[in-house]
Amino acid sequence: MAERVPCPDCGADNRAGATTCRLCGDPMNATAAAKPAVQRKLLRRTDFVAAAEANRKATTRLVLLLLAIGATLGYVLGWNLEIFIGDALVVTDSYRAYQQPGHDSIWFLSSWGIWAASIILVLSVIWTLIALRQGDRIVLRITGARPVTVEQEPVLHNVVEEMAIAAGIPKPQVVVIETEALNAFATGLSTRRSAVGVTRGLLDALDRDELQGVIGHELGHIVNLDMRYATAVSTLVGLIALVADAAWRVAYVGGRAGAARRVGGRSGGRGGGGGAAVAILILFLVAALAPVFAKLVQMAVSRQREFLADATSVRLTRNPQGLMSALEKLSKQAAPFPGANRATQHLFIVNPFKHFPEKASRLMATHPPLDARIRRLGNLGG
Repeated sequence: MAERVPCPDCGADNRAGATTCRLCGDPMNATAAAKPAVQRKLLRRTDFVAAAEANRKATTRLVLLLLAIGATLGYVLGWNLEIFIGDALVVTDSYRAYQQPGHDSIWFLSSWGIWAASIILVLSVIWTLIALRQGDRIVLRITGARPVTVEQEPVLHNVVEEMAIAAGIPKPQVVVIETEALNAFATGLSTRRSAVGVTRGLLDALDRDELQGVIGHELGHIVNLDMRYATAVSTLVGLIALVADAAWRVAYVGGRAGAARRVGGRSGGRGGGGGAAVAILILFLVAALAPVFAKLVQMAVSRQREFLADATSVRLTRNPQGLMSALEKLSKQAAPFPGANRATQHLFIVNPFKHFPEKASRLMATHPPLDARIRRLGNLGG
């Protein structure tokens, strides 16, 4: 068993050699505290501007990684199509136009693969633009939220207006979900076309400071254009899943075709039968792993945007204690309700279906652990 070392501040067990505590985030020793990387990490914990910038950079890297996954899947698919369909068309002029001269193995720069990767990238942009036009309306219909007037909910409208002024954006539409569960969400593809929603249970359970913290968090999603990120990422993940399904079919057909050639005594084409088998195996692996990695990236983006919205709430309210107290109540009383489903769970301030504790595996979590969020808010409050 690996050696564990207690944190000098909170006492939590950490692996030997760790520079910062996994629980409280403090340096493990004076040597670690003097390192520039640790000092930058500590700055992000106590400065919401630095925290917001770090989260934006992390999100950008994750979206680029997602695009790279899609492009890789497209390239491998096109590469296999060139190998197997190209073999069938080897006597035609069209195949010779694609064929790379001087290469007889499967290890060549595939023109078809480059075209397939480019097509996936273009389709992802087009598909995302289509989804962006309807995304916010769909969310409001799915959740069952209804608009409320100032006369019906004066305190809620007043808090939303205060936070909108602090954020420098037009006041969003205010909606309520009639359920006793505690939760809140925001939707909107721009600051001029947005909505903030809370549940009836949240309105009844929180005081004004706590409500300000929650609304500040939700307006943070609007200010940071998180609905755009979520829509774009969801679209890319869906496209990767569809292409992966097509890749499985190509691999299946290619495998049967390769078997037929071996039975018939023909092993022509690039690399012969052995090379074709390697190409099929690579396609199988990429088609199997790409959707999994894409989903992991999607969840990582969702978690980063939650941290960013928390930091934005602190910037708007100047009072991290309000959101900290609200999250503590939400951790105990959040529950599934009509209008929440697997497709919308990432939109809410806490996941209505799952609570991810600090020590649980977080790879597939839509939200960071509430303990980690509360701890970061405490650090931002200095």
